[in-house]
Amino acid sequence: MDIKFDLNSSLYNRDPQETVLGRKIIEHSILLINEIGFESFTFKKLASKISSTEKSIYRYFENKHLLLLFLTSWYWEWVNYLININTRNIIDPSRKLNIAIENLVNATSENLMNKYINENILHQVIIKEGGKAYHVIDIDDENKAGHFLSYKTLVNQVSKIIKEINPKFIYCSSLASNLFEMANNQIYFAEHLPRLSSLKSGKKQNEHLIEMLKFFTQKILA
Repeated sequence: MDIKFDLNSSLYNRDPQETVLGRKIIEHSILLINEIGFESFTFKKLASKISSTEKSIYRYFENKHLLLLFLTSWYWEWVNYLININTRNIIDPSRKLNIAIENLVNATSENLMNKYINENILHQVIIKEGGKAYHVIDIDDENKAGHFLSYKTLVNQVSKIIKEINPKFIYCSSLASNLFEMANNQIYFAEHLPRLSSLKSGKKQNEHLIEMLKFFTQKILA
């Protein structure tokens, strides 16, 4: 069965996870945004891809910005889900943080449980377009509406693990959020602006990224 996350209802008019058409909208919006970019993406183009109408898409999302927020929130819920599952019986906080880092990077692997969402392609969308979900002029109003709750929950979870490792460390939330931002930015830099990253693009990119993030956290929290 597909995994369904309880996302903030202000992100949508109707939860797309609950219907065949809704899941089709999510599936093909990911593919289309990855293919042509968010600026060029429109509901008209999406409707053409899924042999539907713009009106039917507007029944689910008020605009394409909220659709991007939905996709971004779904991805962070997915990462949070993986960390929760894989650290459930782990007592050592240092081991828990390492697992969290591994899950953050390897959450990009496609999961057959989610038939309509390709996590690998969704991650590419997050890397290239995710920042546009919250680098907006109305961010304060959107924050009050709870649009970023999924990201906050994820950062808070990792922040608590960091606090377990070093109770005297006062920058837990900053370190946690920077781990996620650094992971995505370093992948983007390695692929497009290589002089800005020590990470090398290639088959072992994820492995090297995990090593790098673990190195930074170990040095900072020592």
